[in-house]
Amino acid sequence: MCTTMIITPGASANKAMTVGHSDDDELSDQRVIRVPSMTGNKRAIMAESYPYPRFNRPDRGPWYSLPDQPITEAIGEIDQDQPTYAYFDGNYGIMNEHGLMMGECTNAAHYQPRFVTQEEADKTGKHIRLFYSSELSRIALERCKTANDAVHLMGDMIDTYGYYGEGETLLVADETEAWVFEMCALPDETNHSAWIAQLVPDGEVFVAANSFRIRDVPHADPRYRQIHTPDLAKKLSAVGYFDPDKGPLDWQVAISPGEYNHPYYSLRRIWRVFDRVNPDLGLSPWVEGTYTTYYPFSIKPKVPLALKDVFSLYRDHYEGTEFDLTRGTAAGPYGDPHRFTGPYDGKQNDASSRIGNGAWERAISVFYQGYTFVLQSRPDLPEEARAIMWLAPDVSYTSVFAPFYAKVADLPKSYQIGNPREYDDSVAWWVFDFVANWSRLNFQRMCTVDIIPKQQALEAEMIARVAQLDKDIAGHADPVAAMTEFCETTATELLKDWTSLGRQLIAKYSDGFINRSAEDREMAIPIGYPASWLARTNYAKGPVSYKMTVEE
Repeated sequence: MCTTMIITPGASANKAMTVGHSDDDELSDQRVIRVPSMTGNKRAIMAESYPYPRFNRPDRGPWYSLPDQPITEAIGEIDQDQPTYAYFDGNYGIMNEHGLMMGECTNAAHYQPRFVTQEEADKTGKHIRLFYSSELSRIALERCKTANDAVHLMGDMIDTYGYYGEGETLLVADETEAWVFEMCALPDETNHSAWIAQLVPDGEVFVAANSFRIRDVPHADPRYRQIHTPDLAKKLSAVGYFDPDKGPLDWQVAISPGEYNHPYYSLRRIWRVFDRVNPDLGLSPWVEGTYTTYYPFSIKPKVPLALKDVFSLYRDHYEGTEFDLTRGTAAGPYGDPHRFTGPYDGKQNDASSRIGNGAWERAISVFYQGYTFVLQSRPDLPEEARAIMWLAPDVSYTSVFAPFYAKVADLPKSYQIGNPREYDDSVAWWVFDFVANWSRLNFQRMCTVDIIPKQQALEAEMIARVAQLDKDIAGHADPVAAMTEFCETTATELLKDWTSLGRQLIAKYSDGFINRSAEDREMAIPIGYPASWLARTNYAKGPVSYKMTVEE
């Protein structure tokens, strides 16, 4: 359950359109795959699916062709009469070779039906429901170069073939425009689906975190240009979601119960991004209810955001605020911000199940992140190098963002393989997942002393290397080959470094000690627990005397 954001060129330090997304997928398929250009008369539509493998279809390219897995059956097909564009794909489409970018988050909606195939529709009289946002995003990347075209295409697909599943937000951006595209199913066979898109004005930052963000239709401010399904108000009125006699249409109120899972599951993250981006606004973290209009659709940052600033937003646990997850009893003795969920928490990421007796704060960085990416289209560069994806497998706080140009001939194998049920240190996700899990033995010490310094050094080095290749790319006889080799080499070196770090952490923090280096023959250093933690335990009642202690 994801956090996604847009930083428009006027809000970006390098004038790049930027889209960020953390895929918080709970040990689902963690692969990011390059889908090559395709030809053919028909295009299969796959059902929403997240467990590994999300699907197995040779018609999606070699990395989706797994010989040891059965072919995944399609739920329908549509015409496809042109060569498609190559793109990066995960649990949703990510970025295509022309720099069209996507972000995503799932939202609660009043009506969340299953898919309806053409065969089922013919038998029952129901309207076909072929599309969830995952396949919509892929088709847009296959067929479109601009965000505006992608919005219209996805809208036409929903209107024609129907929508199913939970509500969804897709961020759709190119070099110059960024749209927030939101969609849901409706409980009617004529008025079966609805969608709306709203433009993010240049110079502003937008964030979505598992709740719909578009409100007034139409918007009073002409900067927030809107496109939506034909007769949107009539459709919502026909299914009982909107009464025009009671005032203007509020999209979120009409189609959704508001926040995804519990109070502040979404709104706290929206507040946090806006407060970090522009603290001068003085936004309060407290509101009156789930349908609040207190937080704007988008804001101007205090200063333009650099790439590393966006990385930092995705590594946030509310540090330094009253919601700081690194503090308190639940953080354990070593300040671990991760809060595992279980049967007492209800269905943590199920919009139909509301937590009643308590809940952990929902941070931007969360233990079940599958991967995080930051996409940029940089207008001042040669066309070959303009679009780039920075990808961090597993939890972004303890991972490293690696660069991959959109026009590479392929991604490194290590990023395109891997089953989260079978440990394999040749898989990028597993390399980073191991360090993330090992860090929880002594979270603050390992992160502060070992992990974050290494992370920052590697990311600074890669940013510098990308800047150099950006300058040199026009002089290469084969830019695609040069970029592909660069990304392969960079990723290989990164995984080697991070694998080495993981092994060092095993030895250094063995058995609860700080172990000295191999060259140092001194004894290991006992760490123990902080006094503040001991005070909250039964330590003081331990055996300090031979006399029997009598409780009063």
